[in-house]
Amino acid sequence: MARIRLDHIRHAYSPELARAGTYALREVDHAFEDGGAYALLGPSGCGKTTLLNIISGLLTPSEGHVRFDDRDVTLLTPEARNIAQVFQFPVIYDTMTVAENLAFPLKNRKVPAAEIRTRVADMLRRIGLEAKANRKARGLTADEKQKISLGRGLVRSDVNAILFDEPLTVIDPHMKWQLRSELKQLHREFAMTMVYVTHDQTEALTFADKVVVMYAGEVVQIGTPEELFERPKHTFVGYFIGSPGMNLLPCRIESGDAVVSGARIRLRDGAARVHAGQTTELGIRPEFVRIAPRGEGVPIVVDRVEDVGSERIVRARLNGNPLSAILRDDHAVPAEADAVFAPEALNVYADSWLVERG
Repeated sequence: MARIRLDHIRHAYSPELARAGTYALREVDHAFEDGGAYALLGPSGCGKTTLLNIISGLLTPSEGHVRFDDRDVTLLTPEARNIAQVFQFPVIYDTMTVAENLAFPLKNRKVPAAEIRTRVADMLRRIGLEAKANRKARGLTADEKQKISLGRGLVRSDVNAILFDEPLTVIDPHMKWQLRSELKQLHREFAMTMVYVTHDQTEALTFADKVVVMYAGEVVQIGTPEELFERPKHTFVGYFIGSPGMNLLPCRIESGDAVVSGARIRLRDGAARVHAGQTTELGIRPEFVRIAPRGEGVPIVVDRVEDVGSERIVRARLNGNPLSAILRDDHAVPAEADAVFAPEALNVYADSWLVERG
């Protein structure tokens, strides 16, 4: 296993783009700790696969260094880095059996035959394919083939890290939860450094100890699922994580209040020290918005109520600004309603970045 250090990494896909300042990956300066489970989360085109390929050695960064522990591996091949990578589409050998696929990377590294048999038998049990050990891989389902890809990485004892590039994309929806759970369990058992790329927040939040949220080629926040939900450091994090995402209301800060289209919302002391000229927004998650009778909060106009089974989502407007609230009880929505915001859940953003309290 290894601690992976990304030392001021930047990448452009041609020297001309670099000279023009057009980087697919802006500066990233971060470490993935040995044995940690990380997810790179963001929309298509945000740079997460570029970053993963730089870690693996499939790409050499335009600037900066990649270090495994204290070793500079920036110019080393994936093989020399002892990296295992699981791709979106399973990469296996159809003419080999399941057991032969698992044994292949060990044979390439000249592992003794007796040890290969032991490791392959153990991995077959762990990925639930013991009964199909002698089956040719070509006839297996997509999720079984992806299990083989995963097993090929885990069967090696010398691997520094396992990298996953949207590995569940081709898996049937009813199998995704099972495979995510199995992958999490395998991480607990093997304690390998794992980095998992996805655009699916559920995959990221259920797999990772730390989630790296990327937007427009840069890392905008790294944190636990709880930190990303409770204190998004960038408006994109608030919008992208959660369903519905965070409410973002254009505002101005005035005498300790956030003023949203004339409605005054009291802020906690020290919550909003902003500079002149900055674009300011008030952020609050729908879970912390209470719908109350007129006179208890700020007036809103309710457009509709969406019943999604375990809860209801109220879609409303605060002086023309869209506002969502989540109701988890059967209370009626008043014809004339107010929104009441939990003070501890209010966040102020200046030019899209969180204004720290105090």
